[in-house]
Amino acid sequence: MALNETHHPPLPVVLDAVRETAAQSHRTLDALGTGLSKTIGEHLGVPQEDVMVGPGSGALLQLLFSTLTGPGTHTVHAWPSWEAYPMMAGNAGSSVVRVPLTNERHDLSAMAAAVTDETRMVMVCNPNNPTGTVVGRGALAKFLKLLPAHVTVIVDEAYVDFADPGSTDDGIDLYRTDERVCVVRTFSKSYSLLSLRVGYLVGHPAVLGPMRGHQLFLRVGAPAQAAAVAALGVDAEIQERCRETARERDRLHSLLVAQGWTSADSQANFVWLPLDKGVEELTQYCADNGIMICGKPGDGIRVTIAEREANDAFAALAADFRTRAASWA
Repeated sequence: MALNETHHPPLPVVLDAVRETAAQSHRTLDALGTGLSKTIGEHLGVPQEDVMVGPGSGALLQLLFSTLTGPGTHTVHAWPSWEAYPMMAGNAGSSVVRVPLTNERHDLSAMAAAVTDETRMVMVCNPNNPTGTVVGRGALAKFLKLLPAHVTVIVDEAYVDFADPGSTDDGIDLYRTDERVCVVRTFSKSYSLLSLRVGYLVGHPAVLGPMRGHQLFLRVGAPAQAAAVAALGVDAEIQERCRETARERDRLHSLLVAQGWTSADSQANFVWLPLDKGVEELTQYCADNGIMICGKPGDGIRVTIAEREANDAFAALAADFRTRAASWA
């Protein structure tokens, strides 16, 4: 329950596509992923040339940092958020400006105020990792109006399929109306293809054009491409799995709140317990009892939604830990 993996294995039709394509592993096949880009474009209703595929959304985010930033520039993002952002900036020779969350949510006004002439990107992780919170509906459109023309806005939607309908803006809708918006998504979470490494981004030529010159020739392996195409073909089943995960997420959240934990409503496939102390102790206590969770010292605990039995086991450990901690105090 530590890595935001889904406990749902790939659907049978996806596995069949992988097996069939793996039998042709001695061939180059579609090295540039044009077929997958076309399928994604049709699925989203966007031009194929506005889609770029890569070996996971993380690889595409690194490509964005490497293309759009560099020495003397920085990226603005909320904090805590995905810990890879500062590392990616460092890989590109640039830096980041971390804007603290307010009530576990993006402070868009503060983020806009942090933008300077040296800012090249603003990163919005929505839903945010590790808090699971989303930017309220309509807020991102207003946020865009506060930003100068030289800033590219990256909307990282790795967990958007788990969000309740209408809880936040669709990044693709923002891309349609603003050329500065680039949306990054992945097949790793909701589509159960984590180890196959498939991600994509949607953006306008002004963003994607410079990136294509930096992109490696070999991008996504053929079996992974086939898996992603097959998964999009059964999207209705995938979305029902996401709704099942969301229901279980809300159930676990309610159990934890009833125990006395503080936790903002999550719209991802995990719940977040903000803690300024006790993180290492709770993480170790769970590990000692067979459950791995993600402890972030000084910030809190992130718990990925798993099978119902595992979620109940964590809830029981969390309750027992609170009792033990009270006796220690």
